[in-house]
Amino acid sequence: VSSDGSTVLDVYSTPANPRTIQLLDVKKLLTAKTKILLQSENPLKEYARGELSLFTIKNTTGDSIFCRLFKPVNFSDTKKYPVIVYWYGGPHAQMILNSWNGGAGDYWFQYMAERGYVVFTIDTRGSDNRGKAFEQSMFRRSGDVQMEDMVSAMSYLTAQSYIDKDRMGLFGWSFGGYMTTDFMLNHPGVFKAGVAGGPVMNWQYYEIMYGERYMDRPQENPEGYAATNLIAQAGKLKGKLLLIHGLQDPVVVQENSVNFVRAAIDKGVQ
Repeated sequence: VSSDGSTVLDVYSTPANPRTIQLLDVKKLLTAKTKILLQSENPLKEYARGELSLFTIKNTTGDSIFCRLFKPVNFSDTKKYPVIVYWYGGPHAQMILNSWNGGAGDYWFQYMAERGYVVFTIDTRGSDNRGKAFEQSMFRRSGDVQMEDMVSAMSYLTAQSYIDKDRMGLFGWSFGGYMTTDFMLNHPGVFKAGVAGGPVMNWQYYEIMYGERYMDRPQENPEGYAATNLIAQAGKLKGKLLLIHGLQDPVVVQENSVNFVRAAIDKGVQ
């Protein structure tokens, strides 16, 4: 809004519109045409793209869970397609938006759709902009409600005729890496493979500012920290899990992945 309150600079996108920047006259909003300052061209107009859809499903508690799905290029409902499920699931973040590319920050999702995959994302309970109760539902037990919502999402997805239930993979980074590992450990058999990038394996290793905001201090919530310690659960791994971790990750320190691998070796788990 301008300093005198007379004009508004409006910047927006939609799933069909990459970006519009326009100037609005506050006194003439209902009568005058807007002044378009910049209109983005579609950067993907020369590419074959998968169909994007945004929708909601209901979880076990009746909440509406936001979903984003990219169908493969040249999709046919008579075929069955492999699936990549990408998620984050942490508080303070929202993955799915009614904006360009469905809120996806890059075109990797479209690239995988071009290569023949269904690419699916959900914003579980705990995600942002849904009110305090929705976000705080994961307080002190990171992962519990998110696992439940992923189970609900998989029940929906695998009921679709075009899904190949034997070729599904789960992928997440940071909090999403924690979530991916947690799901692979505690819900074996749903996904053939998982990829956990920079995963938190033990919340006691995480930075105090974020960790204690959502988990309380370890001495105040020992049960929660014990229940979410994935290193102690490494022996439960059944599927294929790929860990990716930077040697100099300053946020999710590498002890997370190293100690998980050590525990897997001790338990005889590949």
